[in-house]
Amino acid sequence: MYLSKNKVCLFLHLQYPLKNTTMKLIRSKLAYLAIAAFIFLQIPIVIAGNSSIRHNYVNDALINVSAVAINNTEELINQKADSIYESLALVKDGLSEEVFEIAYKGYYKLLDRGMANRGDVLTIADFSKASSQKRLYIINVEEGKILYHTLVAHGRNSGLQYANDFSNKPESFKSSLGFYVTMNTYCGDKGYSLKLKGVEKGINDRAFDRAIVLHGSDYVSAQFANNNGYLGRSLGCPAVPVKQSAGIINTIKNGSVLFIYHPNKSYQTQSKILNS
Repeated sequence: MYLSKNKVCLFLHLQYPLKNTTMKLIRSKLAYLAIAAFIFLQIPIVIAGNSSIRHNYVNDALINVSAVAINNTEELINQKADSIYESLALVKDGLSEEVFEIAYKGYYKLLDRGMANRGDVLTIADFSKASSQKRLYIINVEEGKILYHTLVAHGRNSGLQYANDFSNKPESFKSSLGFYVTMNTYCGDKGYSLKLKGVEKGINDRAFDRAIVLHGSDYVSAQFANNNGYLGRSLGCPAVPVKQSAGIINTIKNGSVLFIYHPNKSYQTQSKILNS
């Protein structure tokens, strides 16, 4: 870097005010000598054309720029999530801001990557809550409306009142955490049902093979929970109340994002969607 004598003098004058002319001269000469020495020491590097050093400088610069861009994007996503959360007053319905931010972050990334094609709705199943609580939230993100706030079951081997054990393995009869994209509907043993595609490798990507679908069930009701102290459990499917099942399925089918949350450290560490 080349600095003119006048700029160096101005810099020294501003940073270190001098009381007399003699001191100004002494300090100026010392500054010139220091700059000259620095430039002299860089000459061998420039002459040698040290490509590895230049390469490292460029890489470091690109990494820094990328980090800033990522941080800015993450901040914008969080700000948007916070805005929606506050406008819908989701705290009144028992959904924490942290859970919504995590869900919205994944929802945004799946849409951005073209892995989901419906951005109007976001479904969140908060499995940190007891099964007897209304822990399913279906939100119209575009219009700012809560479309459904209702019950949802977890897998029978994931726990009784609370879900605390999760698996991606067939025949485990456990729920799988993470992000899903809704698929098409069909009529099967459980009636009108919705196929789900798990999009997190090693976490829920075997959902389709395990026949993990969203369907209605009689054991998902306030009456069942009141009589037993907990909600009925599925074979791993997020089952919903029968009377609401058709409406829920038609609302979220064909490419929307569904997120099953739990404060599970293993999931939050492994999720490439959350950590990318």
